[in-house]
Amino acid sequence: MKPTWDIFCRVVDNYGDIGVTWRLARQLVAEHDLAVRLWVDELQAFARICPEADAQAPRQVQAGVEVCRWDADWAPAAVADVVIGAFGCQLPAEYVEAMAQRPAPALWLNLEYLSAEDWVEGCHGLPSPQANGLRKVFFFPGFTERTGGLLREAGLLERREAFDRTAFLHDLGVEVQPGARLLSLFAYENSGLASWLDALAGDARPSHLLVPEGRILGDVRAWLGEDALATGDIRRRGALTVQILPFVRQDDYDRLLWSCDFNAVRGEDSFVRAQWAGQPLLWHIYVQEEYAHWEKLEAFLERYTLGLKPDAAAALVELWRAWNMDRDMGEAWKQLLPHWDELAVHASRWCAEQAARPDLATALVQFYRNWI
Repeated sequence: MKPTWDIFCRVVDNYGDIGVTWRLARQLVAEHDLAVRLWVDELQAFARICPEADAQAPRQVQAGVEVCRWDADWAPAAVADVVIGAFGCQLPAEYVEAMAQRPAPALWLNLEYLSAEDWVEGCHGLPSPQANGLRKVFFFPGFTERTGGLLREAGLLERREAFDRTAFLHDLGVEVQPGARLLSLFAYENSGLASWLDALAGDARPSHLLVPEGRILGDVRAWLGEDALATGDIRRRGALTVQILPFVRQDDYDRLLWSCDFNAVRGEDSFVRAQWAGQPLLWHIYVQEEYAHWEKLEAFLERYTLGLKPDAAAALVELWRAWNMDRDMGEAWKQLLPHWDELAVHASRWCAEQAARPDLATALVQFYRNWI
């Protein structure tokens, strides 16, 4: 009989939480032949990244995963062999009580947020005894051998290399001017966007900016001076072409990132996928209380910029800080451009280094095998 896995997801940050857990659930089924249930409290968000899904169905099967609606009124359900609470979400009290009464103990994992901070290595895999006698284990994704790694499906980079960029862009209705730099933008609201767009519009080299539907669209409209923008709209200001794209399924978003020369991304799921694209990127980190997110940002930059020449590293750091700390993006972008080729090589090298380590799904499965 296949081992059973339950993954619990509360949708907090639009699509980041469900994005990570849906990728993980699919991979556990497809590559490790496990029986996986994904419990989601907001199926509308799930249906955006998986258009085949029924946002009203209490239970459904998508890509071999049993997707269950996580209602406030919990209905009894058999406890799985492995139970994952994603990003610190509180499991239903009735389910936890059933875990305590289970004859054979389940492995209870708390899948944490991704961080490059040093303390993560020391906390990865540590158990936390609970008042009812259960133990919850902290499992940290990460960028080093002493963490759980990053989500990466088998053959992902090989598929990226075989990918037909021209055909994909054509299907999206994107026609890129010869010599233009192609960029994607998926971000939270950001007051620094206008200064960046001003710099792109005034650049000597043309740029084509692809903007999937999302929260940043209001700032794009404000910069263009328009009341509304719709999917397919194209606007030109100076050297900059702005094109609005539909919100696409996860696999197509990966292909969008592969297609671009530079990707501005947000949250966790898109952040990791941009790294697998092997191109320079800009991360809009999710804001936390007391500016705790800045420490996460600095920790990643410290690790990511290793191997870059000092000037290139400084330019990249200033761009990321400007984007996340309300600084002038226009000047930071201009300072970055002379280092473009070095940053592109570095992004490809970083991608290869991370791909040489075990992926997150494999690390989770191995942890369970070592535990039983």
